[in-house]
Amino acid sequence: MIIENSLNQNRQLKGEQVFGLGIADALFDGADFLEQSLIWTAAVLGGTLTVERPDVDRGDAWDQAVARGRAIADAKVHGAAPAAYRALDIIAAAKDGDLGAGFDAEDQALADLIMGGELRSGIYAFNLVQKRAKRPAGAPDKALARPVTKVGVVGAGLMASQLALLFLRRLEVPVVLTDIDQARVDKGVGYVHAEIEKLLGKGRVNQDKANRLKGLVSGVLDKAEGFSDADFIIEAVFEEIGVKQQVFAEVEAVAPAHAILATNTSSLSVTEMASKLKNPERVVGFHFFNPVAVLPLLEIVRGERTDDASLATAFGVARKLKKTAVLVKDAPAFVVNRILTRFMGEIQNVIDEGTPVAVAEKAVEPLGLPMSPLVLLELVGPAIGLHVSETLHRAFPDRFTVSENLAAVVKAGKRGFYVYDSGRPELDPEVAALLKQGDVVLSEEQARDRVLDAVAQEIGLMLDEGVVAEAQDIDLCLITGAGWPFHLGGITPYLDRAGISERVNGRKFLAPGVASVPA
Repeated sequence: MIIENSLNQNRQLKGEQVFGLGIADALFDGADFLEQSLIWTAAVLGGTLTVERPDVDRGDAWDQAVARGRAIADAKVHGAAPAAYRALDIIAAAKDGDLGAGFDAEDQALADLIMGGELRSGIYAFNLVQKRAKRPAGAPDKALARPVTKVGVVGAGLMASQLALLFLRRLEVPVVLTDIDQARVDKGVGYVHAEIEKLLGKGRVNQDKANRLKGLVSGVLDKAEGFSDADFIIEAVFEEIGVKQQVFAEVEAVAPAHAILATNTSSLSVTEMASKLKNPERVVGFHFFNPVAVLPLLEIVRGERTDDASLATAFGVARKLKKTAVLVKDAPAFVVNRILTRFMGEIQNVIDEGTPVAVAEKAVEPLGLPMSPLVLLELVGPAIGLHVSETLHRAFPDRFTVSENLAAVVKAGKRGFYVYDSGRPELDPEVAALLKQGDVVLSEEQARDRVLDAVAQEIGLMLDEGVVAEAQDIDLCLITGAGWPFHLGGITPYLDRAGISERVNGRKFLAPGVASVPA
């Protein structure tokens, strides 16, 4: 529990769990907790109550607990962050009950870790999430934001339905979905209703609020009927520029002049999307990450003609949605998808050239990422991954490739590279038969260097292009949008301390002391 909870973002235990595990000696109701605690403590001190605790098993059970802790640490960070392993070493050494030696070991571990790069990266990451996220760099004056009293959602698929639910729960204003046929509209509204019922069943909302939320969501086929009085309209339709331009043209024709037109595109140009509209200044990128309810990041994209009032309104809505908003330049794939596509694209290149899949995957394990590149590809969807790589290849053909093997996997209708028949990921034999590889086989270290060099290069170019204000925004995006760990600080602190930034770009991303021991 010491290891597992701390590695799960310091997940806290409830009182019943603490008592059940034997960590606490007594359990009291919340209503009179303080009074009962004092009575219990007085009884123990006065000798009228004896606290009985079972003898600690310092045999096999102790060793098994430490082994279990190491397995959890390996699964979470793959040896990348030292703190959990130092804690396990101390617990293992404490088996003989020498309290003094245990305290001495703790003191030495703390002294070592306080000067370590992982702790400094963790503090840096904490400050990004707790401070920088609350004051987005480049956001316009809040006073310019317009009120949002009704939201329109174009599309009623899974992503659009998730967005409708989020707007409904956070803003508690009318939300209207539209789609191309009634069956889709009904399915989208039905999804929202079903999710509200789940919240009711879990006690997250009461019956009155559930009824009120259900009453606020509706679906129509006619955009004029649904959007004529909407203040904020977001599209979540097929990721093709022509389709999105048509949708915005239809919406602009019926929406009020002040309404914000937002797009959830993951990689397409917001400026191009708005280029044929009469009022392109009110179009903003509003890119969520899936699952919408879990990942905090919201990339807010300013098109070439987006005005401050529209942008301020977008940031105001983001705050009410309780999202971490980062201002992003209108550049291909924005921040997270651009970095992840370069990262995963280089892994795919290594595989295509001849390195075994298992070696390429294992190469990046020392980073301690939440999942391997090909498992992430499965979560995103190979077709979406291929689409984004094609978009970036058109923009930057010298750095982004389109893998023929990935295209073959998509064409075959495979959902990923792995099967899980044994309970663990194993290369799908059908996918293995599709792969056409060269004869260049890299070691894990060579593959890792190549991948990280590519990431460092791409981040350097993004900063030069002004995609975001500073490297800190890159890291904030990766932490909150891709789940990259605190011990990496996102990624730039790791690239700095590993010497990769200077090797690739000739300079570090961060000044000394920002995410490292002060010079």
